[in-house]
Amino acid sequence: MIIDASWFVRPRAMTRERVSSGGVVVRVAPGGVEVALVREIDSYGHVFEGYVLPKGGLEPGEGVEAGARREIAEEIGVTALTWLADLAVLERQDANKEWWSINHYGLFLTTQPHFAITDVAHHFDPGWFPLDAIPPMFWPDERTLLEASASRIRALALAAAG
Repeated sequence: MIIDASWFVRPRAMTRERVSSGGVVVRVAPGGVEVALVREIDSYGHVFEGYVLPKGGLEPGEGVEAGARREIAEEIGVTALTWLADLAVLERQDANKEWWSINHYGLFLTTQPHFAITDVAHHFDPGWFPLDAIPPMFWPDERTLLEASASRIRALALAAAG
């Protein structure tokens, strides 16, 4: 599946919405700032080509930061998180073009080196990647977010890490 510009246009008939939350999880490594990414399998069993940022739908009554922390824990198994900033809200159709997805992304710093995915039915192959050498990603808007925010991400992470 190739994500093209049609995913970023909301059809008039698409009235169903899903508010999601997730994060850009970074760590300061000897070689510089690295970002955590993961591969994903959707609810129909389709494996996404490329990596994604951890994120998912908010539960009833759940706040954006709490939802991001829960989704990050489920999808990459990182729980030692320090919130640094709100980064962006990106909107698009979901991968199956069934609803309009409103995705909140926060920036989190961690010192946790290892992953422990709990949602193994839908996520696999997590990794740490240099912020300046992002691998192929499924969602082009997530790649653009990382590239456009790289200087801010790096500065906030290095300042917080001391």
